[in-house]
Order: sequence, then C-alpha cells, then structure tokens
Amino acid sequence: MKTILFFVSFCCSLLLFNAQNVIVSGTVKNGKGKPLKGIQLTLKNTYDGTVSDSLGKFEFQTNEKGEHIIEASGIGFTPIEQKINLDKDNLVINFILRKTVNELEAVTITAGSFEANDKKRAAVLKPLDIVTTAGANADISATMQTLPGAQRVGESEGLFIRGGSAEESKIIIDGTVVNNFFFSSVPGIAQRGRFSPFLFNNTAFSTGGYSALYGQALSAVLNLESVDLPDETEIQAGFSPIFANIGFQCLSKNKKFGYGASYSYANLTLYMMVIQQKQDFFIPPTAHNMDFNYRYKLKKGIIKTYFYGNQSTTGIKYTSLDSLDLKNVFKISNANFFGNVSWKQLLKNSWKTYLVASYSYNKDDIFKELQNQSNEKVKNTGDPTFDNAALEIESIKTMAQIRAVLEKKLKGISAIRFGAENWYNEDKNRYHFDWFNFENRMFENYTASFVESDIYLSNKFALRPGLRYEYTNLTKKYNLAPRFSMSYQLSKNTQTSFDYGMFYQTPNRDYLLLATNFNFSRADHYILTFQHISKLITFRTQIFYKGYYQLVKTDPSNRYIINTDGKGYAQGIELFFRDKKTFKGLDYWISYSYLDTKRDYLNYPSLARPTFSAPHTGSIVIKKFWPKKMFGINWSYNWALGRPYYNPNKGADEFLTDRTPFYNSNNFSFNWIKSVKKTTMVFVVGVNNVFYQKQVFNYNYSSKITDENGLLIREEVGPPARMSIFVGVFASWGVDRSQQNINNNL
Repeated sequence: MKTILFFVSFCCSLLLFNAQNVIVSGTVKNGKGKPLKGIQLTLKNTYDGTVSDSLGKFEFQTNEKGEHIIEASGIGFTPIEQKINLDKDNLVINFILRKTVNELEAVTITAGSFEANDKKRAAVLKPLDIVTTAGANADISATMQTLPGAQRVGESEGLFIRGGSAEESKIIIDGTVVNNFFFSSVPGIAQRGRFSPFLFNNTAFSTGGYSALYGQALSAVLNLESVDLPDETEIQAGFSPIFANIGFQCLSKNKKFGYGASYSYANLTLYMMVIQQKQDFFIPPTAHNMDFNYRYKLKKGIIKTYFYGNQSTTGIKYTSLDSLDLKNVFKISNANFFGNVSWKQLLKNSWKTYLVASYSYNKDDIFKELQNQSNEKVKNTGDPTFDNAALEIESIKTMAQIRAVLEKKLKGISAIRFGAENWYNEDKNRYHFDWFNFENRMFENYTASFVESDIYLSNKFALRPGLRYEYTNLTKKYNLAPRFSMSYQLSKNTQTSFDYGMFYQTPNRDYLLLATNFNFSRADHYILTFQHISKLITFRTQIFYKGYYQLVKTDPSNRYIINTDGKGYAQGIELFFRDKKTFKGLDYWISYSYLDTKRDYLNYPSLARPTFSAPHTGSIVIKKFWPKKMFGINWSYNWALGRPYYNPNKGADEFLTDRTPFYNSNNFSFNWIKSVKKTTMVFVVGVNNVFYQKQVFNYNYSSKITDENGLLIREEVGPPARMSIFVGVFASWGVDRSQQNINNNL
C-alpha cells in the first residue's frame, strides 16, 4: 500500500514540475543561412542550456521565471545575447551568428605599402633582405629601388616614386621625419643613407595611398621602426679597406632595459688608389659616425631613445665645360645630428598611447671655385661666368618635431586612432662671394591633426577611412586631406584593395625667399591592388593614377617662385613576384613598373616627362644559401629605359624630348658565415656592374663652347667608376647566432 501511495505521489509531482517548466527551442544559423552545429546555448546565471545539433536546432527546459538573458556562443563566432521573458509560454528563438574577426584570418589593410618584417603575415621582405640584396650595398633606399614604383636616378640621392621628385618622399624613424636621411649632395654623385639597416626590425615602404597619420609627402613614405631590446649582450666589429667600426649592445640581467653604442670611420683613399674614379677626388670621402641607443621596458610599454652624429668631408675637381683649360672645384664638409625619444604604452580599457619627439641638425660648409691647370684660383678675368664661380656657403637646417597618437581598440580587431603633431623648421644660409656677402633665414611652424579608423566588417572586408588637417604659418594656408582604404579577402592568402587619398605638401622653402603667399601642392592618389601572400609565394600587382595640382612654377632661372599653378599626372601598372618554392633553396623576386607621367612645374615651358622618370623599369634579385656550408650567393639585375634630359641646343617645342641610353647593371655578392659557439664571423664580397657596362645618367652642357656643328658641347654624367668592389669582415661576440643565421637566410 505504501509503495502504491509513493508511486502516485511521485507521478503527481512530476506532472506538476513539467507543468511549471518552460521549453526554449530554436535554430542557430550563420550569415548565409546554413545551420551551425555545436553552438552553446546558455541561460546566463543558471545551469540551464544545451548545444545545437547537426541541423542547428536546440531545445531545453527551465523552471526559471521572469526576465533572463540567453547567450549563443561558439568558437570562431561572435557571441550573441538576447533578453527573454520566462513568465510566458514556451519560447522559440532563432540566432544568426557571424564569424569573429581575428587578426590571423582577417584581411590586411595594406594602404599600398611593402613591408620588411619578420612577424607580420603580410610582410613582403625580411629585414635581412635589405642587407643581402646584391648591388644595394646594405643601403635601405637602394634595396627599395628593386621594388616596383621606385626609379633609379644615379646622379642624385633620394626616393623617386611614381613620377615624383625626391622631395616628395619622406623617411620616418619611429614616427618622426628624418630631415637629412642621406649624406650631403655632391654634384652628379648619388649619396647613400646615413643609417644602418640593422637598427630597424620593421620597414614599411608605402609607394602611395599612405595613412592619414603622416603628411607633407606628395608621393611616398618610408616608415622605419627601430628594434626594441637586444637579444643578448654582444660586441660587434667590422673591417674593410674603406672603413672600420666597433659597437656593443648590452641587455640587463632582468631583461628590463638595454643600451648600446657604435663608432665607425670611413676613408676611401685606398679604394680610390685601386679603383680609378672619373672625378678627381682631391679629398677622398671621409666620415666619422657615432650612435647611441637606450631602451627601457615598462610593464605594458617601452621607452626608446636613439642619438646619431656624423661628420664627413669630400672634395672633387672636374673639367669646366665653359673653358676646357679650367677646373671646377667643389668641397663640402658636413655635420649632422639626429635624436629621437619615444614612449609606447598600453593603457586601461583597450587604449594605447604613443608619444615621440625628435630633433635634427644639419650643417653644410660648401666651397666652390674655378682653378687653372696649376691649381690656382681664377679671378678678375672680366667674364662674369668665371669671376662669380668662387663661392662659400654655410647652410644650417634644424627641425624639431613632437607627435602624440592615441588608439582605442574597438569590437574585434577594429580600432580608431587620432592625434596631432607639430614641426618647427629653421633654415639659415650664408653666402660669401669675393665681392659681397649676404644671408637669409626662413622659419616654418607646421601643425597637423589626424584621425583614422580600422573597421573590420568581417574577416573578409575591412575599411580604413581617415582625415588629416594641416596648417603652416609660412604660407598661412590650411587644408583637409581625406584618406580611404578598402580591402576584401578573396581567399586565405589573396585579397584585393582600393586606396584613395589627397596629399598636400608645402612648397620648397628655398623658393619662398621673396614671397610666401602660395598654396600647398597637392596630389590625389587612386590605387587598385591585387595580391597573394603566402609563406613561400608572393604576387602583387597595382594599377594607379596620381593627379598633381598647384605645383610650384618658377622664373626661367629656377630661383624664385612665381605661382602654384603647375599641374601633372602619373599613371601606370606595377608587378611584383617573389618565389621561394619552385626551386629548392633558391629565393628570387622579379619587379616591373610601367610609368606614364608628365608635369608642368618649376621652369618647364609645358607638360613634359620629368628628368627623373623612365617609362619602363625592372629588377631581378636572386639569392641562394647553403645552410650546411653557411655560404650564400646573391645576384641582381636592374634595368631601365632612358630618362629625359635637358638639351639646350633644342627649342621649347622640343623640351625634354631627348633620352639617355638604356640603363642596366648586373651585381654580385657572396657571404660566408662562420660561427664558433658565441663568436660569429661574416665574410662579404660584393661587385657592382660586374660586366663593366656603360651607364649614362644625364648630360651636362657648356653655356658657351660649341663644336664643329655649332652645337653646345656636352659631357656624360655617370657613376664615379664603372665597377665598384667591396670586401669586408664583420664579427660579433656574445650570442650564438648559428641557427638564427640559417633561419634568416631561408
């Protein structure tokens, strides 16, 4: 009898319990309407819930009452929460989940840049590529010239990008502009960059459409990020017939801070005794370089300082085309300093801040005069061309910059960043002729603010809108520069993107001595990119158009600005292919650029292709490394169709219609690495223009001497020597880099 009563009581209780429960059911699908299996459905703050089945359906019971929140979550999807009322009858709820945007799978916003980085998935180059590219001589800008978009202008230093002049490109270290990145100019001889590529662990070379965080560059930005802490404490040294250097890097035992310094001395006297030079270097190039760095690692940030100093001298003599019995003398002494202090910090609530300040100082002492065959100064001839040739110039340029950026991480990996910067420039020039002296000074205070956002609508689709405001007290003009990038991922390693932007730049201060009320120069960029980047294969192509507006127009002597009514355009297509897969142990890349460009600026009488642009350029770079023997061979071939040059024998209707000969150069280098425990030796041999091919960059013309046909005589402008050779030994003590050297070369 008791058993029967217990059974009846249990059944009644069960019926009562079921009567009080609420059944929650529904489906879970993705954005395309397909059912999702294994999604966790949870009634928050309770133990009730379930998992969706293979059809995306779910169902569970609960005896909870009132308002609650149900959450649907799964790996790779953004969780969704929904309020429900359990006082009602059974509920049917349907969820649509979208994939979580994550950094590993998401499309990359490239904004038209090539990156050299060991970590970033979209990096095209490694930092070691800058050092091992044959013909580049470990010069950062020379390596960039093997990439599409960059022109080879052998008679002048700088980055000439997509029809732009060298002054239209800016080079940045840790967020601030380097005012004199290259060694000081010598007539007809391109100078290399001052800074070692080993200072940097990230190089982003934007050939157009760059971020709103930067400005004052109509064409391009080369952004260099210095290394953080050194790997270990070590000493480095290098020696060759032309230079010697020594340095050290120290890392604290707790790995919280590190510091280092280096000194190098270069003297090309011995080199020029062996390799005959076209010019008469009566003072062979000599240089002293020093640098110091200090890094301190904070809990969620880092403070970095870097200081660089240089003193260099050179002097050349070359035949005067206005009197073949006379010689032009040019001597330059340069003193340069650059200092940079930066602070990067992660803050609360997904905020990040970046503060940086820098100071640049550059002084050039230039001496020019005309000498006879006895090396005596020519004066009082009665010919102004000769009597005014003697000139001494002291040119001092300083620049101070401060910059602040704040960034806030938003949903997923989306972010917004904004900030401001201020540049203060001062130029001071003193001129001393035999018969009078004068000087001029120029000040500019440039201020900018900017905002930019990375908006990831999905793993496949991202936007980067930006806006930059700029003002300069020099011309008392301001502007607003919108920027926009859009990227869409076609597959895991393949994407396409579109970039647009307006870019402004203050006219060159050298032209603003008499008047300053002129507009900013402007360039509008339109870039369409397709790229495939995997671990072993990289393919990238870009189609671009760049419109120039408000370019500087000068008087016929090209000394003073008249107006900013100049204009121009640049358009073309570029290809880049890198392959580490097809041939075992072989790494190579091929680049090609087609450029159609014309401009009417400076003293140009009409639209013309500028002297620093060739219609077709290309490079082939090949690298082979044998890990067992620690031996590597590097080869590069660079070519370009002829560039325009000014021929004074022709009229204005034929302005810049002549072309230099076809340019090509084969370059070779090999390196052998020998490591014994914590001592590493690297032996390097490099030969530029192996086949001794003739290279003509431009022509200089006489202003008065003619040939038998009545035409002004001319002289070719080419490299100081057809072939250059480098032999060097580099050593480091303190770190066993055997495996690192193998990995870097693979």
